Amino acid sequence: MSGPTDRKHRVVTLFQRYLANPLNRRLPFQVLLETTGRKSGLPRQTPVGGRRVGDSFWLVSEFGPKSQYVRNIQADPVVRVRIAGRWHHGTAHLLPDDDAVARLRALPRFNSAAVRAFGTDLLTVRVDLVD
Repeated sequence: MSGPTDRKHRVVTLFQRYLANPLNRRLPFQVLLETTGRKSGLPRQTPVGGRRVGDSFWLVSEFGPKSQYVRNIQADPVVRVRIAGRWHHGTAHLLPDDDAVARLRALPRFNSAAVRAFGTDLLTVRVDLVD
């Protein structure tokens, strides 16, 4: 039996996978997080919202360990992030002890509102950029 949280996750994930993400990936200045598929080994690009602070890029995953890109990071933390049209290499760190709701207050407002509205298991992710 599935509860309201599981249904919400399925509906939002289907919307993102088949409508929102394919459109957003085409926008030249959309921030993209590129992970390596844990099963396929292929690059997987996910539109994300977040902010660069110094040599780190911060974001909050709305579904935590259920997010495919979080699962990919768990398998291989080496990632790339496209910020303002430029790719940066980095290492992603999952921060379950960080206050994700407080973190969202420091990130772009529109995306943060969507993450709070649709998210069910918030998880902070920090990417330490190397270039």
